Amino acid sequence: MRTVGMVAVVVATGVAVAQGPAPSPRAPAATAALEKASEVPDTQKLERSTQALGTMREVLRQVLGKVEEARRTKDVVKLNCANEKLTQIKGLLRISEQADVSLQESLTRREVATSEHEYTKVMIAQQKVAQLRSEAEECIGQLAFRTDENLFVEVEEPENLPGGDPTRPPPPDEVLVRPPPASPVE
Repeated sequence: MRTVGMVAVVVATGVAVAQGPAPSPRAPAATAALEKASEVPDTQKLERSTQALGTMREVLRQVLGKVEEARRTKDVVKLNCANEKLTQIKGLLRISEQADVSLQESLTRREVATSEHEYTKVMIAQQKVAQLRSEAEECIGQLAFRTDENLFVEVEEPENLPGGDPTRPPPPDEVLVRPPPASPVE
């Protein structure tokens, strides 16, 4: 739900934010930090959109692997976290696939505003999917400090500590009870 609001705000400005792996020599502007959709040629919009969808599908496969890894280790916390990221990625991929189809249609009809809008949606979704992949990796690695049952811990106690167990204090000294005097002394 939050993503849709973000798409609307950024799309209204006509600016696409793309993030991904290092730029390839073929398409150096494809991974620019900030670019206007209106400055991208129509043929490159199609190429970049298709490339972004491929990248997002690959991320989906990777996160599915993380979910399976969490399932194998039977770690419910990791599984729930990775599943949440997977669900968000699936939603963004679905939106991106629909936007890609709309992009192709709008380019065919020469509808500039619509094509820029749809292209921007795909680029924003690609950026969000990359972020979700990182978050899914954090889900799996966040509880890596857990140990197994065969762990052996050896503790060295410093010699200058006071002796004894503080949870078992020594018994109090013996109290001598004197009988009362036989006659009062005045």
